[in-house]
Amino acid sequence: MHQIKTVCVCGAGTMGTGIAQLCAASGYDTLLFDLNHAIVQNSENTIHERWQGLEIKKKISQNDLITFKKNLRVSSNINDCRADLVIEAIIEKASAKIDLFQQLAEINPINTLFVSNTSSISIHSIAAKLDDPFRFAGMHFFNPATQMQLVELIKADQTSEGMVKILQDFVLKLGKTSVICKDSPGFIVNRVARPYYLESLLMIEQGNADIETIDTVLEATGFKMGPFKLMDLIGIDINFSVSNIVWDALGKPPRLKPSPIQEQKITQHELGRKTEKGFYDYPKK
Repeated sequence: MHQIKTVCVCGAGTMGTGIAQLCAASGYDTLLFDLNHAIVQNSENTIHERWQGLEIKKKISQNDLITFKKNLRVSSNINDCRADLVIEAIIEKASAKIDLFQQLAEINPINTLFVSNTSSISIHSIAAKLDDPFRFAGMHFFNPATQMQLVELIKADQTSEGMVKILQDFVLKLGKTSVICKDSPGFIVNRVARPYYLESLLMIEQGNADIETIDTVLEATGFKMGPFKLMDLIGIDINFSVSNIVWDALGKPPRLKPSPIQEQKITQHELGRKTEKGFYDYPKK
């Protein structure tokens, strides 16, 4: 195992974009990869705009801006995905993740480390399909990755202790706090958070309160964001997918049954901020 100097982030969605921004700003030579060239190019533009906004507000210097931009590259060619650490942040489907890691293993040296940003898929189930599971683990960031302080590190049975130590040091250099957790459904945060979303959705379904009231009350009691605003930020489709994975993995207990309200929102393509409409409206600026 060696020190991490280069990072490749696979998947230029909301999470991948945020993780790549964070890594580049933390001094790592960072590649952001996505098969869709237009998407990865848009992500690069988004990151540059964020940094420029910080420079205008005097939160970073002009030299910082120049350095950050030099640290970030984008590509739609998987053969460019060579790095000391590869972070996967693609769609929440185990088969897609496994296929990607198998491709990445073929083009990277044996000391490259692989991690998945999955929020709910079993790390053991992915590791079991890899030839070198000792260099694979879960590294779950939270949205927005540049602001949220916690990162969950999830060990597979075969994950080496040396890799865990390297990942802990890496997270620390990103300015984040890591916690090691067992590979159980939803890990820690998403497991504990299910009732926050599901009970709120059930109250809406039963007509006990409205969306704005629930969000306002919970924010007034100390939560940074109400459940509906948070689901819109995360993506209703992603939140619903996590609920289904956790529910199924735990034997489908009634208390954790996913909400039909979310399912209806997905059918209507009202996924939250990314589609400009979810539980709230988000008109273009």
